[in-house]
Amino acid sequence: MSNTPSHSLNDPGMTIGDLAKVAGVNVETIRFYQRKGLMPEPDRPVGSIRRYGPTNQSRLNFIKAAKRLGFSLDETAQLLQLEDGASCAQARVKAEVKLAEVRLKLADLQRMEAALSGLILLCGAGKRNVRCPLIAAMERHQVPLPT
Repeated sequence: MSNTPSHSLNDPGMTIGDLAKVAGVNVETIRFYQRKGLMPEPDRPVGSIRRYGPTNQSRLNFIKAAKRLGFSLDETAQLLQLEDGASCAQARVKAEVKLAEVRLKLADLQRMEAALSGLILLCGAGKRNVRCPLIAAMERHQVPLPT
């Protein structure tokens, strides 16, 4: 049995709970995105509950994809303003900036990996009654810091 709520052709849409389930997020995540202006809040028909359609689901999927690529909520909001397709050059610039940030983070992670590997090797020397070289190096601030 599928976790995807089924809807008939005459169904006006999903509840917020259904949308959350289909998208793999919780209801509070959707409400948070609404408060941040990333997702519209559908009108509430008199005496009824709000309904969400395919456009809302697509918007939520877009936000999740941007998050997986490392875009902040503000950056995602900017990308959403460009989603009409007419601003591909602007979207490309934003993606290039993000790629440069990712590459800097990767370089920092590689420096940290090298530092930790070296310190672990020092700890593995196993001399008894000697202060741990890893702890000593950190106390002396002799550990390479990320840029």
